[in-house]
Amino acid sequence: MNDPWQECMEHCVEVTKQAGKMIREALQKDIAVMHKSSAVDLVTETDQRVEQLIISSVKAKFPTHSFIGEESVAAGAPSVLTDDPTWIIDPIDGTTNFVHRFPFVSVSIGFTVKKEIEFGVVYSCMEDKMYTARKGKGAFCNGVPIKVSGQEDISRSLVLTEVGFKKDSEQFATMMANIKTILTIPVHGIRSPGSAAINMCLVACGSADAYFHMGIHCWDMAGGAAIVTEAGGVIMDISGGPFDLMSRRLIVASSRAVAERIAAQVTEFGVGRDDADGS
Repeated sequence: MNDPWQECMEHCVEVTKQAGKMIREALQKDIAVMHKSSAVDLVTETDQRVEQLIISSVKAKFPTHSFIGEESVAAGAPSVLTDDPTWIIDPIDGTTNFVHRFPFVSVSIGFTVKKEIEFGVVYSCMEDKMYTARKGKGAFCNGVPIKVSGQEDISRSLVLTEVGFKKDSEQFATMMANIKTILTIPVHGIRSPGSAAINMCLVACGSADAYFHMGIHCWDMAGGAAIVTEAGGVIMDISGGPFDLMSRRLIVASSRAVAERIAAQVTEFGVGRDDADGS
């Protein structure tokens, strides 16, 4: 039987290439910056144009499919995952990087059916690295198979997370304390590239051994979740329980041992859910 979603994945790769070209062209011009929830929550016209490009292209080819897009949700669209074939889109993952021309900027798309991720595509457009994964068929970067490092010793691991301003002082203190806790295990180091999707791909290709984060969104995670899973990695909730795409939190790692050690060490804080209005 033919793979019913292969055509969707092929179209996804093509539209992601077009989106990456739009982003690279925008980097050659002045970038008009706007703000969403705070002075450090940035959005640009390019975020909005790229999402419109992707959704219009997909709707033309697959008119019955559903969408969850970062900028659409910011404009008031619901963020509810159903059983329908659903495209989960982050048009620019790493908007702050984009604004500063810091070279980790990606287009991230995950595709779900019956709430299960069928494929993921992450295009690190300034590096020209196209990460792809189809459920059960492996993960690739520019067509070359990739796999996690397999590291099982946290003390020999390079760990990724993200650090940013939080209005809630207790959450901010917990975030910083978690970084200290992981550093003093000790680990080889902590890095913050600034794009959740790229962080997941760095674990998938063995350049880093783990990534943990609380406060991100389904559009940050959907594409990378497919890629790190197909590369042989482990993905779980920050608590150590099963990964939940709508939970706004995750650990990905090269092995279950490393993931479970991080889960045991970090302190959780409340971040809500992406589907809070529809659950």
